[in-house]
Amino acid sequence: MAKILITGEESLRESLRRFKKMCDKEGIVNQSKRGAYYEKPSDRRRREENRRLKNIKRAQYKVGFSSRISFSK
Repeated sequence: MAKILITGEESLRESLRRFKKMCDKEGIVNQSKRGAYYEKPSDRRRREENRRLKNIKRAQYKVGFSSRISFSK
């Protein structure tokens, strides 16, 4: 659950923008949209597998990119 604390010097617009950003980061909107209709178990497995592979590729890219930078000295 996303919660924010509004400070005295922060405007309502800024706090709302921060709240929306936090909800987007936590995936609350996407999760509610997925629950709005039935998703076949095979589609759910395929979606989770694609997300898992995307995370693995992103991590490998970051490791490879940082090692390329350190060898360029």
